[in-house]
Amino acid sequence: MDHFPIFLAVQGRRIIVSGGGEAALAKLRLLLKTTARITVFASEPEPGVAQLAAQGRITLIARALEPGDAICAALFYAANDDDAEDARVARLARADGALVNWVDNLENSAFITPAIVDRDPVVVAIGTEGAAPVLARAIKADLEARLPQTLGLAARVGKGFRKAAEALPMGRKRRDFWFEYYFKIAPQIIDKNGEDGLKIALPGLLARHLAARAAKGRVDLVGAGPGDPELLTLRARSLLDRADVVIHDRLVAPAILELARREAILIDAGKKGFGPAMAQDEICALMVQHAATGAHVLRLKGGDPSVFGRLDEEIEALEAAGLDWSVVPGVTAASAAAAQIGQSLTKRDRNSALRVLTGHDMQGFAEQDWRGLARPGTVAAIYMGLRGARFIQGRLMMHGADPDTPVSAVENAARPEARVIATTLGRLALDLDDAAPTGPVVLLYGLAPRAAEAALPRLQDAPKEEFA
Repeated sequence: MDHFPIFLAVQGRRIIVSGGGEAALAKLRLLLKTTARITVFASEPEPGVAQLAAQGRITLIARALEPGDAICAALFYAANDDDAEDARVARLARADGALVNWVDNLENSAFITPAIVDRDPVVVAIGTEGAAPVLARAIKADLEARLPQTLGLAARVGKGFRKAAEALPMGRKRRDFWFEYYFKIAPQIIDKNGEDGLKIALPGLLARHLAARAAKGRVDLVGAGPGDPELLTLRARSLLDRADVVIHDRLVAPAILELARREAILIDAGKKGFGPAMAQDEICALMVQHAATGAHVLRLKGGDPSVFGRLDEEIEALEAAGLDWSVVPGVTAASAAAAQIGQSLTKRDRNSALRVLTGHDMQGFAEQDWRGLARPGTVAAIYMGLRGARFIQGRLMMHGADPDTPVSAVENAARPEARVIATTLGRLALDLDDAAPTGPVVLLYGLAPRAAEAALPRLQDAPKEEFA
C-alpha cells in the first residue's frame, strides 16, 4: 500500500482549510465531526461557510493564507477550487511544517481523506488510494446499512468501563468478557433500557466473569478450502477471528491467514507434497501443548481436514490428552478444481463413483487399484500428483488405460492466479513439464475442461509419447 492508514489524534489541535467554496465546505462537513479547532482562510467565503463561523463552529479569517498561518497545524487542506492558489497555499503550509492535503490532487498530497462510517467512537475508514472513489462510497453504504446506530453508544459505555474490566487477566478471559458485552448483552439491553440499563448491567457481567473458572483450552480442526477467502465457511471465519494459536499447513493461502487475529500465534507446519514438513507427532504435540495452557487452538488445513489431512491421528492425540475438539469442514480441492473446469465430479451414464487418491503418502507412492482406475469412464481426483505424474501415467497405461483419456491439471484452484492445463493421459507428463506449475495442483483424471471438450479430437490425434 502507498498510503498507510492511521488514526491521528486531533483533539484540541488546529486543522486549517484554505478556501471558502464548495470543496472547502465538503471537507468542513467531515472535519466538524472531530474535536479539533478548525480555522478557515477565505477572502470570499460562501454563505454556508460564513454560517458555520456565525455559529461558532469554525474560526473564519476573511483573507488569503499568508506565511506562518499554518504553524502548529496538525492538518492542512488546500481547497480553493483554483490550482494556482492551491499550489501557493500548499507550498506555504509545507514550509510551516503542516501535513498537506491538496483536494483532488493525489500526487501533491501528503495524506488522503478516506470515506468514513461514523459510529463514534467506532469509526471505519475506507480508502482506495484514489483509484476508485465510487467503490469506496459503495463499501461505505454497505457498512452504513450493516452497523447499527446503537453501536457507538455501546462503545462509549464500554470505553468508560475499560478500567474496571482490567480486573480480568489480559488475554482470553478479558476477550470473552468484551465479546459477550458487545455481541450479546449490549444489543439486548440498549433496545429495552438504553444507556442507563447498559451501565447497570456491566458490573454484574464483570462479576460473573471474575467468578468464572478459566476456560479450558480446545482445538478446532478447520478446513481452509482451496485458498479463496470467500470460500471459507462462516464458522471457519468466526473461529479464525477468535483463535489464540493457528497451526496451519503451507497450502493455506496468505489471504486466509490475514484473517486471523493480529495477536494470534501463527505456526507453519509445512505439509506440502514432497516438501519439508513438520512431523505429524510434532504437530499433535504442539496442539496439545498450547491447548493445555487454556489457549484456543486452530488447526488450519488446506481444503477439507477429512481429505488427506491426517485428521484421525490428530483427533486421537487430542482425546488422549482429554481436550475438547471439533471439526469444521471446508471446500475440498477436488470440488474447487471441478468448478474451475466447469464439470461435475459425477455424472449419470459417465461415472456414478468418484475415486479420490493421493500420489504421495508417508512411505512414498501409495499403491492403488490401478486396473480399476484404468477402466473406461473412471473419474479420479488425484492430490499431490504433480511430482508423481509420470509414475501415475505409466501405471495407468500399463494397466490398459487409453492414452486419449482426458486429464485436467488445475493449479491454484479457485484463486485469482488459477490455471488449467488441459491434456490427455498420453501427454500428461510432457505437458506438465512444459507448463511448469509452481502452485498446488489437483489432477482430474477422466475430465476435460468444458470449453476444451471440443478440442479433444485434436489432442487425441497428437503424437503419443512412448513409455517403457
